[in-house]
Amino acid sequence: MIRAVLSIGANLGQARQRLAEVFEYFGSETVAASRIFTTAPWGGVEQGDFLNAILIVETSRTPMQLLEAGWELENAAGRTREVKWGPRTLDVDIVQVIDLDSGREVIADDETLTLPHPWAAQRAFVLVPWLDADPDATLKGVRVRDLVGKLDPGEVAEVRAEGTASIGSTGSSGSAG
Repeated sequence: MIRAVLSIGANLGQARQRLAEVFEYFGSETVAASRIFTTAPWGGVEQGDFLNAILIVETSRTPMQLLEAGWELENAAGRTREVKWGPRTLDVDIVQVIDLDSGREVIADDETLTLPHPWAAQRAFVLVPWLDADPDATLKGVRVRDLVGKLDPGEVAEVRAEGTASIGSTGSSGSAG
């Protein structure tokens, strides 16, 4: 069994619906979920704001099977990869994987999958929702809260929560599970 942190986002079409579909796909595997956040685009490509969220899942899938599931969800949403960091109907990234038997963070570095995500520590649109889903989160042994503190405050301020309910909740809590 693994525990995986998934960053999901979209800024084309029915973005909110696409995020909800990812949540529904993982269903009972989801142990926590952030609220939905509106975030400025990252990477310098002119485009509209994104909706982003974090899902934390516990699953018997391998990291590669989880990556392939993300690709299937993206393809079903009509995702195309024409412009790096460009607009998208859905993006599903694996941020971190923990092996639940050993408690250790899974490290992978090949042409298909890099774990933990190589740029996660630099992206407020990943870290702020992650803290929302898991206030005690760590990445490579560093508290995510501390990583957020190292980011440009203006970039952090651009990550704005939409309401109080998590992506998969109809209640008012910040996390599910």
